[in-house]
Amino acid sequence: MPLKIELILVPQGAEYRAVCGGLRQTLNPPTVFPIPVGAIAVAAYLEQLHQTGVLNSGQQVLMMGLCGGLKSDLAVGQGVLYDTCLTTNSDQVGIHLDCDRALPTTLQHTLPGMVRRVTAVMSDRVIWRAADKQQLAQDTGADVVDMESFAAVQRLTDWGLTVATLRVVSDDCQHDIPNLAAAIDAQGALMPEAIAIAMIKQPIAALRLIRNSMHSLKLLQSLTAELFKDVPN
Repeated sequence: MPLKIELILVPQGAEYRAVCGGLRQTLNPPTVFPIPVGAIAVAAYLEQLHQTGVLNSGQQVLMMGLCGGLKSDLAVGQGVLYDTCLTTNSDQVGIHLDCDRALPTTLQHTLPGMVRRVTAVMSDRVIWRAADKQQLAQDTGADVVDMESFAAVQRLTDWGLTVATLRVVSDDCQHDIPNLAAAIDAQGALMPEAIAIAMIKQPIAALRLIRNSMHSLKLLQSLTAELFKDVPN
């Protein structure tokens, strides 16, 4: 399948800025949309894009961003391509949503040795304890976790779009991260004050998260630049 990605969907904030930074030198880059965090918010956002004609059958769409590692062999900074998406949502547990095969394979060939194929699980809450990450991996068999993939891939596929997901691991399964559950509002936006409070409550975990996130965001930007280097659009 030729690489003809028309749209990129990436969580708003630092991830969005990293992807846009990676496209800075690209001639005629894909359009990048900053999506909200969480399944409910992203589903509503995509529905709006679909109803306004932005998302159309036959388009190639790339989801990008960061994710959490659930397996000990997935280090911070590892690029991953999703093969299968699962969810912890109670009404859809057990559903294996297979992603498109051809587009991720093309992406993997474009990024030789830089990405791994994985199974992802979507969580409706922030998984911040290391023990919970390890339990989630045991329960689902997933390699990574995020908060949007299943809902987005399900809808985009139903609408006839070809979608692939490329993310970078920003936290591993050996360490806690700050509890950011209260830092995401109902519209899927991050609340800076709530993030700051969570960071202050868990300073060691916060410093580790900041360091790892900065590293992973740089790699996300580099992967974006490499992927769209000299790609005609």
